[in-house]
Amino acid sequence: MEKPIKMLRQHEEAVRERLRALDREKFGERLWAKDATLWKSDPESQKRIRNRLGWLNVVQEMSAKAGDLAAFARTIKEEGFSDAVLLGMGGSSLCPEVFRNTYGVEGGYPDLRVLDSTDPAAILNVECSVDLPKTLFILASKSGTTIEMMSLYRYFSTRLRAVVEGSIGSRFIAITDPGTPLETLAHEQRFRRIFTTPADVGGRYSALTYFGLVPLALIGADLSPFLNRALEMVGACGPAVSAEENAGVSLGGILAEMGMKGRDKVTFLVSPAVDSFGYWVEQLLAESTGKEGKGLLPIEGEPLGEPEAYGDDRLFVELEVSSSAEETADQRLLALQTGNHPIVRIPLRDPLDLAGEFFRWEVATATAGAILGVNPFDEPNVTESKENTKRLLEDFKKSGQLPPREPVLEEGGIRLFTGANVGSRDSIWETFKKFLERSKASDYVALMAYVERSEANESLLQEFRARIRDRIRLATTLGFGPRFLHSTGQFHKGGPDSGIFIQITAEDATDVPIPGEPYGFSLLKRAQALGDFLALSSRGRRVIEVRLGLEVERDLRRLLGLIQ
Repeated sequence: MEKPIKMLRQHEEAVRERLRALDREKFGERLWAKDATLWKSDPESQKRIRNRLGWLNVVQEMSAKAGDLAAFARTIKEEGFSDAVLLGMGGSSLCPEVFRNTYGVEGGYPDLRVLDSTDPAAILNVECSVDLPKTLFILASKSGTTIEMMSLYRYFSTRLRAVVEGSIGSRFIAITDPGTPLETLAHEQRFRRIFTTPADVGGRYSALTYFGLVPLALIGADLSPFLNRALEMVGACGPAVSAEENAGVSLGGILAEMGMKGRDKVTFLVSPAVDSFGYWVEQLLAESTGKEGKGLLPIEGEPLGEPEAYGDDRLFVELEVSSSAEETADQRLLALQTGNHPIVRIPLRDPLDLAGEFFRWEVATATAGAILGVNPFDEPNVTESKENTKRLLEDFKKSGQLPPREPVLEEGGIRLFTGANVGSRDSIWETFKKFLERSKASDYVALMAYVERSEANESLLQEFRARIRDRIRLATTLGFGPRFLHSTGQFHKGGPDSGIFIQITAEDATDVPIPGEPYGFSLLKRAQALGDFLALSSRGRRVIEVRLGLEVERDLRRLLGLIQ
């Protein structure tokens, strides 16, 4: 395992002093002793924190389960399952998606698709891409109550009953905590298998539990070498390792110290071989630190720009697979490395090293949280959007409609809605221009897209964020709803008031019913978007909604044309 290369420029001495302070506080020893006083001083918070530190020991525990998981995966393969679909959100879905994108599928094992969307087109695309009678569905949720997962379960169980004779329970497995409603459902419906995870491991720290390892086994990966790499990193983060040498603590010290000096936009530059790792680390860092008006904002997937496109609020983190050294030939990246921007380069021997990176970043995030003075194991503001959505759906059941809203502008089928703190009667372009001009140097722009996460849509939105970045030199994020609500959504509402939020919604050409409900997924998605809009607006955040028509790709191109 190679050590990171730290190019921190004028900040190096401050970081060294921070790491020395961690040693004086015996941070590493206290972390492994699960000392909750590292994060909070009040007894109630400490009690909750102690019940969220099981991830420190979970790699050793799961190593003993590797043989059982491999045998289970072989059974699924031998029974002829061609596909596996994971229904989950946030910490239950992001790691499996990284595994599928990074490691592919071994011959004969089922292909894995992760469905963490309420977009009707996304749901239908998954359904059309699999052979339903030969598909294994994975229900993954720590709480066992996630509305997206349960709605998708209702839909696909109904579809399966239409094409499969007899009981469908053998087509489902569950991954959840002990005693959840999902565990009860799985017993009642006689699911093929129920995997219960330790209750003292939070969702975004669960990558190396059943939530990550069951899907990894199902695509045919050999878990033993994977877990051995994770154990290697556990040793490198051990209690006796000094902060300077500790792979996770040292990174956490850098992140927090740089963040407190204004470099709080942690910008990831990741080799193509492991580029989806950013999906997972984005949630870990944002949801763990974005609270109490503080936070480290991960910038994942932002197209690489010219050095002058970046402000002085960036810390770059480069994850480079050694076989991808040719990437450094990009002159823009070379300019960043030789310029004034601080960079931490983490070399990976091969993609299998991601096993250790999951653990490194968990330790680093816990360390940064302690330095920042926040509890990195809770998500106090996530419920705001959820409660709004729940209320909107209950109101719909009574009235048959969502609250009527009048756009402030409409041009060519594109409608514009603004929060109470953003008003305009100009053209859409002028409104956008004035909206963005309200920014200051430490701000960021968040694109929140409640549209299908198709290749074309994502490409256009990535170009949109790059143009905004290059025009006003602000960091940008891109999240697809409702997926991001379980990731950066906590940061949006609990982190610093530095976000400029552009919500992009669209009309759906078709809908998908939710059995047992008087509405379908299209309305559920609209309620989730509106619920989050209201949560942001009620906090005085700068938020604007752009509602596209039925031809989403066409309207995105028109929107892109505004930012020249």
